[in-house]
Amino acid sequence: MPTVVIPGGSGLLGSAISKFLASKGYEVIILTRSTPKSRLDSNGSKIRFAQWDTVNQTIEAGVIENADAIINLAGASVAEKRWTEKRKKELIESRVNAGETIVKALRETPNKVSVVINASGIGWYEEDKESTKQSKGFVETDPHASNFLGTTCQKWESSIAPVKELGKRLIILRIGLALSKEGGALKEFLTPVKFGVAAILGSGKQIYSWIHVDDLCEVMLWMIENKTLNGVYNAVSPFPVSNRNLMHELAHEVKGSFYIPFYVPSFLLKMIFGELSVEVLKSTTVNNEKLSATGFVFQFPDLKTALNDLCKSPAKT
Repeated sequence: MPTVVIPGGSGLLGSAISKFLASKGYEVIILTRSTPKSRLDSNGSKIRFAQWDTVNQTIEAGVIENADAIINLAGASVAEKRWTEKRKKELIESRVNAGETIVKALRETPNKVSVVINASGIGWYEEDKESTKQSKGFVETDPHASNFLGTTCQKWESSIAPVKELGKRLIILRIGLALSKEGGALKEFLTPVKFGVAAILGSGKQIYSWIHVDDLCEVMLWMIENKTLNGVYNAVSPFPVSNRNLMHELAHEVKGSFYIPFYVPSFLLKMIFGELSVEVLKSTTVNNEKLSATGFVFQFPDLKTALNDLCKSPAKT
């Protein structure tokens, strides 16, 4: 089976995608800055780790030579810490350095890589305007936002763009809010819900464009195996939801009718998260018709179906 190299494969999304591809018979190599090791996933498939250094732009010998595809997920977590100037620099450099390292390796190393899939985010887009709400949402050709996250996404995508000049198929996935029972945003939303409180952020009217992590894994596989596809795709479900509806649906799924909605004021979120609160309160309606037009079918197209799956059993710890 083909070999897929996954820079940034140790994180939440990377772990899910690595295990998924391994279960499909793919050989998976996760690039890490720590000491390489090997492990077996739950299906007994081997996932190997190899070293890379994005500062010095080096990748362990033999990795690129053996790769058939690359899925680049590398980048410091946007939501993990407050956006200090130091953190902003880290968020940008961790993404740009990773992209440049991959391009350098592909340019300098004889290889058989046919496709590079690079993660990006729907932070690329501006906040919804009234005209957006009346339309079908942002599409892939819309310009990037002029704010911090918008320019970060632009630099992120630009860093990997030269692989096209090397004759590789390049896929950019602008990923929405990824819902997983293993952690991330859903875990944060669930914390107050477990105590019977649906914490609605700000007005709750802001639109979240989201995707179930299992569908995201399937999208990655779809992009690898459909060799005519290239370019930018919005990786989001067909039905965006408001923060208020998301919290009500989540609370109802977990607690039935036994919960209390509680509105967390915007000023309090700004005090807690600083500039990051802009993204928490931002409304972004994103269109997925380009992805759907490829023939991709979502397992979890609507929030109710997704939450029913994600909340039916607790995450393993």
